[in-house]
Order: sequence, then C-alpha cells, then structure tokens
Amino acid sequence: MRKIFHKLVSLDEAVELLEKVVSPLGVEKVDLLNALGRVLASDIFARVDSPPFDRSLVDGYAVRAEDLYQADENNPVKLKLVGSIEVGKPPQVKINPGECVEIATGAPIPPGADAVVMVEYTKRIDGEILFFRGVKPGENIAQTGSDITAGDIVIRKGRRLTSREIAVLAALGYSEVEVYRRPKVALFSIGDELIPPSKELSPGKIYDVNSHAIFSMLLEMGFEVRFLGILPDDFQTIYETISRALNDYDLIITSGSTSAGLGDVIYRVFEKLGRILIHGIKVKPGKPTVIAISHEGKLMIGLPGFPLSSMMIFTAVIKPAILRMIGMEIRADDLSITAKLPFRINVGGKTYLIPVQLVDTQKGLYAYPRLGDSGSTSALLEADGFIRIPEEKQYLEQDELVKVALFREFKPPSIYIIGSHCPGIDLLLQVAGINDAKIINVGSLGGWNALKRGEADVAGTHILDEETMKYNVHMPMKLGIEDEIEIYGGYVREIGFVVAPGNPKGITGFEDLLRQDVIFVNRVKGSGIRTYIDLQLKKIGIKDPEKQIRGYTYQAKTHTAVAAAVAQGRADVGVAIGYVARLYGLEFIPLAEEHFDLAIRKDRLSKQSVKILLKTLRSPEFAERIREMPHYKIHEKTGRRIFP
Repeated sequence: MRKIFHKLVSLDEAVELLEKVVSPLGVEKVDLLNALGRVLASDIFARVDSPPFDRSLVDGYAVRAEDLYQADENNPVKLKLVGSIEVGKPPQVKINPGECVEIATGAPIPPGADAVVMVEYTKRIDGEILFFRGVKPGENIAQTGSDITAGDIVIRKGRRLTSREIAVLAALGYSEVEVYRRPKVALFSIGDELIPPSKELSPGKIYDVNSHAIFSMLLEMGFEVRFLGILPDDFQTIYETISRALNDYDLIITSGSTSAGLGDVIYRVFEKLGRILIHGIKVKPGKPTVIAISHEGKLMIGLPGFPLSSMMIFTAVIKPAILRMIGMEIRADDLSITAKLPFRINVGGKTYLIPVQLVDTQKGLYAYPRLGDSGSTSALLEADGFIRIPEEKQYLEQDELVKVALFREFKPPSIYIIGSHCPGIDLLLQVAGINDAKIINVGSLGGWNALKRGEADVAGTHILDEETMKYNVHMPMKLGIEDEIEIYGGYVREIGFVVAPGNPKGITGFEDLLRQDVIFVNRVKGSGIRTYIDLQLKKIGIKDPEKQIRGYTYQAKTHTAVAAAVAQGRADVGVAIGYVARLYGLEFIPLAEEHFDLAIRKDRLSKQSVKILLKTLRSPEFAERIREMPHYKIHEKTGRRIFP
C-alpha cells in the first residue's frame, strides 16, 4: 500500500515538534574514572582552593623581598640560612629579617616570606646564601586560590566531560560526579539492496553506509548505541524486530524505507507501534523523514536512505533535539559557523541543504558548495558541513554571508564576562541557566580595558570615584568609551576587615594597619577593593604605605586569597567581602557597602545570552537567591540602566 505525504512540515517545525517530546532520561552517579564523555547533571563547586596554600613555583630560597631590594650581580646580598622546607610537609620555621629558607618546588611558603629566589641566582657559603638579584613581593609564588577559589562554580551542568574537566575534578577532590543517564540506542539499516562492507558487491547491491555513519555520530554525541543489523523491506520482519528492540532501548533509529513508494514501509511500522509525528519535511534532500512516538513513549526516527541526505537531516533536525536526552541544550544554530559564498547560487521553490567545503582565505572563511546528488559518497569525505537555503530565496549572491551547519560540534562560549571576581556572578549565571559562559577574573580595571578593546561582552565592576563617591559610572568617560557602553545596576555587597576569630589584634580601623605587630594582606592594583583601600589610607594621611604598613606590598588576587592568608596565619588582617569570611570561619568587621555593577558593550546588547543575563538580573528569583548569600543584597536600581 502506497502512502502519500499528506502534510509536509518545515525544517524549523520539525525541530520544534521533536524538542517538545524529548527530555533527559534521568541522573546517575559515576566514578570519575568512568566519567569521560558524560554530561554533568549538576554544577560543580570548588570544595577547596587550588592551590590550597601559598606554594613555591621554583626550587630556591624563600625570602622577605625587602631584604633583597638592593641585590644585583655587583652587589650581592647575604642572608642567613635557617632551615629547609620539603614538598608535602608544613613549614616548621619562620623567616625573620635577614634570614632565608631553602624551599623545593611545590612546597608551602613559610611565615614571614613573601617571595622566592630561584637557586640559579644564589650561591651557598657555609650557613649563608649570597643573592645576586632581587625579587618583588609575590614573585615565584602561587597564591592560595589563584587558580580556583573555594566556593566558586568551576564547571556548570550541561558540559561534556573531557580529560581536562576530569583532571580539574580530581584536583578538587571529587571521586564521583552526577551525570545524565546515557540513552541506549538501537540502530537499523533497511533495504533489500544493502549488504555489509565485508561482502563482495553483486549486481543491484550497495554497501550499507548509514549504519557506520550514524553509529559514529551517535558515539561522538555520547550515546550508547548498538547496530542491530540490516533488515529487508518486509513489513512483518521490521515490525517484529523493532517491537522487540523497544523493550531494551530508549531510542530507535532506522535509515531507508521512508519514502512513499510501494516498498517503503517504515512509516507503517511506526504507525502500528505508536503515533506518527512527522512524515515528510519540506527540504531537499531529506524529504522522506519519519518521526514517531511508540506506545511506551519512546522516540522512533526513520532517516532517508541516501547517506548524505541522512547525515544532513540527522545534523539539522535530529541531533539538536536528542542531545537534550543527555542534558545538552543545543540548537541547530549552535552547531554552525558563519562564512561567505564564493559565487552566486540559483535555487528556489523549496528549502535546500547544500554540502560545503570550508576554505580559509585572506578575506575570511568561505563556504564552497559541493554540488551533486544526495547519494554522493565523495561529498561525505569532502564536506565540512552544509548550508540551508530557505524556500523563499531564489538565489544567494557572491560574498553573501551564510551559516554552515557543521558535521562536527563547534561551540564557542555564548558570553564573555571579564572583570572583577565575585561569587554573585556565578549565582547570576546559574539562575540564568547559562552554562557555557567564559569568565576571566582580571579585576575591575582589567574588565574595563577588555570592554574598550572589544574582548568582553560584560564586565563586573566596583570602582569607586573618590571625587563623587559613586561607583562605576565615571569609568566610561575616563576611558573615552561613553558612546560604546551601558551600565546596569547590579547588587550591593558588604566589605570589611577579615580577621582571625576573636579579633586577637584588636583591629578596628585603618589606623591599626600602621602598628608594627599587625601584618596586612593587600589586593592587586586595578581591583575595586584596592581602590577603596588606597582611598581610605589617603584619608588618614598615609603617604607612603609601602614603608608604613607591613605587608602592603604583598598583593592577593582574589577575596578568598585574602581570607586564606588570614586563616593560615600569614597575615593578621585584610579587606574582602563578608562572604569569604563566613566561608573560612573568620571574623568580619564591616566597613562599607559597595555597588557591584555590570558594564556591557552596546554592540553586544542584542546577543541572546546578554538579554537573558539582564532579564535574570531583574528577576525575583535572582533577588531571592542573592539575599541568601551572606552580606549580599539587591537595591532599587538592580537590573536598571544607570549609565547613560
């Protein structure tokens, strides 16, 4: 019995229909050694700082940098050697003025030291060491949390685990992770003309290509797939075989026997086993595609028989939807790259899928069409992807920009956030559901410079203007980019002194930093906290803080690095957000409330991820979640544009 395609759906309609019936199959925990290729089902938080303590990056000698400021080849400085520190053992010695300690690469920095001199620039003479060059505070030291800070989201759910992610998980102390359950797929090829590649071709026969192509594509996606053989064009055989497979598999995929011809029966098999969703798509090649849901609620997909047609329909329609089964929210647009056409193409009348070869030229990326029929074998080898030409288009001009759907996944981050480090940004992205953001913590000023150069979409910033005592809104004019930037109100976070429990040194104000019994841990230049610190010191008349405050030159890169220095006894006090004091069990002495805002390039406001971020910033859910964080709150301008 022949069945005509009564209702064809568009390519977009096919994707939408399929996405409505597909969802993750569940979550399971797996051992880290078995997690390769799996997709995270929950966010990964750093349990510890990485590195967990200040450690040496070289073999050499731990010193006080100020003891060697005058050292050079002609005027070496001599320090007394008072001990040594090995890897894996806590330091048992403290460095005083005029002393040094031998230290191995990876060993913890002893109290009193703030730099390490490489052994190549020294000479041992009895119990003393000659130093032939000076060092800056922090030189050759990996600071606590400078790589990864405790409490931060390190890997977001929805990310596929490679060897790199697994290495990070091991470094953070994870032995197992939650991942989405891997669907079991049964794969069939259908057609009397098909034989396996292992057999010799006879007249009228062709080798089965689709089983190998689709099998490999499913493996690349992370599915557990089994090829169950070539089936003849016989209704009863196909029906009985697929019926049995539905008992053991989550997804059925076939290729061939999908057209409306007398010998094409897969749509009738699917119809008896369940409900037909799609039988025919308005596209060339790929029109004879069948999608159905079984009575048990399992997805059944019938792909066209021609290999190139089958692979392009799989990439354009099936792949974006079924990736949701393993927790990856990827649409067809996410699997594409923009290129130019090298010459005019005349088409029209229906949607076309045309395989292309990508060629990188001095004028940019070009997509060269690989013209031929959908059964072409050479096109499979040569094509990097394909372009989609909508039915309303009659032609595409030379140099016209087109989207190339790649046969291999290519997904740059949806948003670049460069600027100040803050746990609130991680929370904002979590609530927004943005799992692929690229976050680079370079301080507020670094973020502003990244915006000016066009590298960042968004910058987190909290820079105080000492003239107006307002946060951030002065920066566009200062950098000459007032026509390129908008600033949106973020949230308020409380900053203050972080001290040991009980405040043993009795710290109450910035005047206490002048005491010789107090060691301070500073923040890096360009950070919002450093701007605040220097402004407060200026107010009390401190003109040369490097000489007047012990520890002023030792700069921590993050808030958690400040808290770690105090918690580990390397400093008595630092200025940080109250959140990290709670994290490290320290006492917090409030000083001020600072405004952490989002600066955004105007030319990125149309990006979907930026729109989602701003919408989330204004949402009640984000407001509720950030109030749960210690020393955080929103304000009346949260999510509203405050500049211009």
